[in-house]
Amino acid sequence: MKKSVYSLVLMDDVIKAVDEQAYRMGTSRSNLINQILAEHLSCVTPEMRMREIFEQVAELVSSSFRIQEQRSPSLMTVRTALEYKYRPTINYKVELERSPKEYIGTLRVNIRTQSAALITMFHSFFAYRAKLEAGYLSRLGIESYSCEIGDGSFARKLINSGTLSVEQAGEAIGEYIKDLDHAVKTYFADPNNFTVNAPVLEKKYRALLERYII
Repeated sequence: MKKSVYSLVLMDDVIKAVDEQAYRMGTSRSNLINQILAEHLSCVTPEMRMREIFEQVAELVSSSFRIQEQRSPSLMTVRTALEYKYRPTINYKVELERSPKEYIGTLRVNIRTQSAALITMFHSFFAYRAKLEAGYLSRLGIESYSCEIGDGSFARKLINSGTLSVEQAGEAIGEYIKDLDHAVKTYFADPNNFTVNAPVLEKKYRALLERYII
């Protein structure tokens, strides 16, 4: 959304209250005033759109994941633990674009562990998963799949197909995280026999793509 500079005369007490609230929310004075006026006048801001998306994501994942409080309106982190020795934690962090174009945002996944063996397993799974996702999306004519595998981390862009409403975007992200987490846990439960389970997981992923391109 286009922004311009305007001069407003406001009471000192109002500005003090706004600044205190803006600090608690991790935002700026101007941004908070913009949100307050937009809500009062029924205008949709990027923050309102992102909040609605995250509310939908939370509704879908809250029973299986722990939702971490975020100060930024564009960020959401959910976490879960693997049924593996030492129960390492996996974090799924979604960062939304304020003005989505080709991508809605980015999903980052990381495993919290010092075990080199676990990190190697993590990389092996996501190398398989990235190839799977790129292949199926390519069959649908989508060549904009973008991902990166790092040291115990995986990041991929969430594709903006242009066909999803705000509510559907939240559903798509939530369902994708659930599908991905199920696949991760299946792999770590029995990596040596993963090829036996892979066809079932791939079928679930294809079913997800039939509903949402993301």
